[in-house]
Amino acid sequence: MHNVKLFESRDHLFVFLNESTSTTESGIHSNQYLIKHRNNFVLLDPGGFNVMPHVLAELLRYTTLDKLTAIILSHQDPDVLGGIVSWTALSSASVYLPEIWKRFIPHCGITTEINRFYGVPDKGMLYPMASNCKLQLIPAHFLHSEGNINVYDPVSKILFSGDIGAATTMIDDNPFVENFKTYLPHIEGFHRRYMCSNRAIQAWLKRISKLEINMIAPQHGRIYKGKVLHQFIDWISKLQCGIDLFDKNGFIR
Repeated sequence: MHNVKLFESRDHLFVFLNESTSTTESGIHSNQYLIKHRNNFVLLDPGGFNVMPHVLAELLRYTTLDKLTAIILSHQDPDVLGGIVSWTALSSASVYLPEIWKRFIPHCGITTEINRFYGVPDKGMLYPMASNCKLQLIPAHFLHSEGNINVYDPVSKILFSGDIGAATTMIDDNPFVENFKTYLPHIEGFHRRYMCSNRAIQAWLKRISKLEINMIAPQHGRIYKGKVLHQFIDWISKLQCGIDLFDKNGFIR
């Protein structure tokens, strides 16, 4: 499936870089997203080392590297930032990631570029692409990472949700979830085990309830919109997961 423009206007673009997957990413297909506002570009969760050349090739369809102003990392997993050394070597983009994971970045081989890494505080922050376009970096802690952020684009009204809503299966030619009931088996086991607790889910839901959301775009699997988006929110609001599933002996049920 080709790249998908999830939103496009004269000044703004939100692209799902779906052709950027690599056959070496066996078992974990990751999604990458590119946001454009005027002449500034932001890349969300650029992915692992092996997908980096594919992501770069797709990004260059839309812009040049000198216009890539920021890379936003939702959390610390290798399928999020495994290729970050290459990105910092080839671009001058600033990199934003949760504050608690910033001190681990030198372990990725980052040395002289460390001053380009900025920690996102636990309460979140705004990233100004322009005076009239400020991306909201929203806390989603313990879903599944202890330090985790979502990115809300107020122009397209798309919420990049990281692993929230993620599926453990490859997507086919349709980038959107069409039937939530038949899609549920692809997300249920992952969310029950990888999400920390329903209490963490409720904190996230409270934050995003203030937003007008047209799509939820996760880091894995298909995108939620319309009726399916609301069905997903309703399902996850009731989900027992993570430490909720401990039995009396401390094992996961």
